[in-house]
Amino acid sequence: MQKVQPEEGESVDIVTDNISRLRGLFPDAFAEGGVNFDVLRQLLGDAKVLDEGEEKYGLSWHGKKKARQIALTPSTGTLLPCPEESVDWDTTQNLFIEGNNLEVLKLLQKSYANQVKMIFIDPPYNTGNEFIYPDNYADNLDTYLRYTGQVDGEGLKVISNPERSGRYHTNWLNMMYPRLKLAKNLMSRDGAIFIAIDDNEVARLRTIADEIFGEGNFMGNIVWQHSVQPKGYSGIFSVHHNHILMYRKSKDFELKSLERTADDNKAYSNPDNDPKGLWRTGDVRNALDRPNLKYKITTPSGKTINPPENGWRWSRKTLGKKISTGEIFFNEDETRIIRKIYLDDLDGRTPETIWFGKDAGTTRSAIKRLKDEYHGEAPFDTIKPVELIQRIMKVSGVSEGDIVLDFFAGSGSTGVAVLEKGEARFILVQLPENIDDSKPHGKAAKKLGFNHVSDLTIDRLKKNTQGKSGFRLFRLANSCIRIWNPNRSNLGKSLLSHQNHLIKGRSEQDVLYELLLKRGVDLAAPIESREVAGKNIYNIGYGVLFACLDKTITKEQVEEIGQGIVEWHRELAPSSDTHVFFRDSAFSDDVSKTNMVAILEQNGINHVRSL
Repeated sequence: MQKVQPEEGESVDIVTDNISRLRGLFPDAFAEGGVNFDVLRQLLGDAKVLDEGEEKYGLSWHGKKKARQIALTPSTGTLLPCPEESVDWDTTQNLFIEGNNLEVLKLLQKSYANQVKMIFIDPPYNTGNEFIYPDNYADNLDTYLRYTGQVDGEGLKVISNPERSGRYHTNWLNMMYPRLKLAKNLMSRDGAIFIAIDDNEVARLRTIADEIFGEGNFMGNIVWQHSVQPKGYSGIFSVHHNHILMYRKSKDFELKSLERTADDNKAYSNPDNDPKGLWRTGDVRNALDRPNLKYKITTPSGKTINPPENGWRWSRKTLGKKISTGEIFFNEDETRIIRKIYLDDLDGRTPETIWFGKDAGTTRSAIKRLKDEYHGEAPFDTIKPVELIQRIMKVSGVSEGDIVLDFFAGSGSTGVAVLEKGEARFILVQLPENIDDSKPHGKAAKKLGFNHVSDLTIDRLKKNTQGKSGFRLFRLANSCIRIWNPNRSNLGKSLLSHQNHLIKGRSEQDVLYELLLKRGVDLAAPIESREVAGKNIYNIGYGVLFACLDKTITKEQVEEIGQGIVEWHRELAPSSDTHVFFRDSAFSDDVSKTNMVAILEQNGINHVRSL
């Protein structure tokens, strides 16, 4: 029976995965375990893919290399299940995760790579007061566990990023870059990401997003009218908008139309009782210069109409057909042609890049809703309207079973939007950031009993899950599997202390969910249990994974437990390889372990591991 290795307690190793893919494409470029870049250049046709000069186009800042590296460094953490704080644990597909989103995004890589249909995030806008995550590149998880208390004995603080700081933009970029890199890996090929931001960092965000997602995948800069009421400032603009930058994962993404409203249809009428119904006039000119579409038209009375400057919108044959059907007609003196656009031919409304508050909600309307939910109190001030998120879901084509991710969950508007639609499922992530009660919304939050932002997120989700699909709550923590960290001055004691590889105090359920994460199984996958020989046997994901985590398995129990797993495996007949896990310390001797492996392997179960 093979033991789980330390690296198997980590999240996916993105560097190793990238090298593996490169090796598959260009095996000739690898020699003795390394990349021969001269050969790789030749295989690429010696293309000038890299600018080796000193001056390169792009955005650089202090720490960019480290920011890129941290996205590639695996996490050794886990997510602890909290069923008692969840809603409809056994049936829901929704997930809320409390923890540093950088670590959580790493942990989600194996289970959710290429599976997320839509991502919406509303990160800190870096106006000088927002929370900035003090990521420690050497030891992220331990740093997180310390700064969830905001301050430790060494003075590690969760602080704002004042504009007077010499690293003002740098701190923000170092925080955003690795998170966007990891987010891209989770997006499905037909997925998209929407990033809310204000004027302060939109230029830098656009630059790093172009780099990460590709300029060709930029879909648009949606300008959202977040407020309507003019502000009483003097000498400066009254700002009423935020930006929402949209990027797709690939060309497989399809932008969907919005539903038409009565206002959208006001321009359509039927003055000539056309049997095809309501219509409005449309343009016949081509937007681009098309020399091949520059031809003259002869009217029924023999007059000639010259082409527009750029040419017609259609070929001569197509335009002739439209004239014959009446879709294109001439004015009374036949000096120009007119196009009819029929309402019945339209499939919704093409999304535009300006979203008005009357259609997508405003900050004020979102706060009003929050006050309605909390008896007149507003425990959050930068809340996004549920209508805005649902509009984003609409244009993204989110449908039943799709995953919607928000790793700056805040007040939980994304989760509420998904719950109300009742089709997709969500994954939300929020740090337990302390609430600042020096501000009005912070005072309101404290009055309601919230000490952390994540407390509010959880409570608001619970308020909106009544009669809906609920959510599973997880918390970021250190791995359940102990990492070998010996005391060099007393190796004997270290060896004895590592006989049990699991951390004390962790439940069987804690270990099971870490196995799900590390084996790449959905955290919402069903877990069933059976009692065999007085021990609990767990089946996860319909036979993808079996586990017996009891602390003792005697040699007399080996046969019965092994056969119990075999019989259950036959019932389920999983299509993929099955992995089985045991506590290494549970077996009385090596013979018992060997016998267990033999029983399982003889029945086609070849992946048997010990913890």
